[in-house]
Amino acid sequence: MVVWLQLTVVALSLAVAVLAGVYLVPDRRPDRWLLGLTWLLEVVLVVQLVVGIALLVTESPDISVATFVGYLVGCLLLPPVAAWWARGEPSRSGTAVLVVLGVTVPFLVLRMQQVWDPAWIL
Repeated sequence: MVVWLQLTVVALSLAVAVLAGVYLVPDRRPDRWLLGLTWLLEVVLVVQLVVGIALLVTESPDISVATFVGYLVGCLLLPPVAAWWARGEPSRSGTAVLVVLGVTVPFLVLRMQQVWDPAWIL
């Protein structure tokens, strides 16, 4: 996997979590800035999906392809679902969903790295 891309995904997702946390305290609903950051995370996750599949094809590592692609696609599906949920929920729970998104994606990226390189340990 490409380390700088993984670090970008983790940094963006943690930025979403922090900004959503800032919105959560005064009970603010997600606005275009928070949702824009969420969609920027989605764009970077699309890049990660394309790069991940390209690396699978070119390097053909000895890993569980279904598990790896499942993590790639799972990461890709989370931001749109969380944004839809956050926009539809009028209480602070909608904003809290974006906090959960921002904290969940780094763990999925970590797990993806462990599937890619089983000898890799944090």
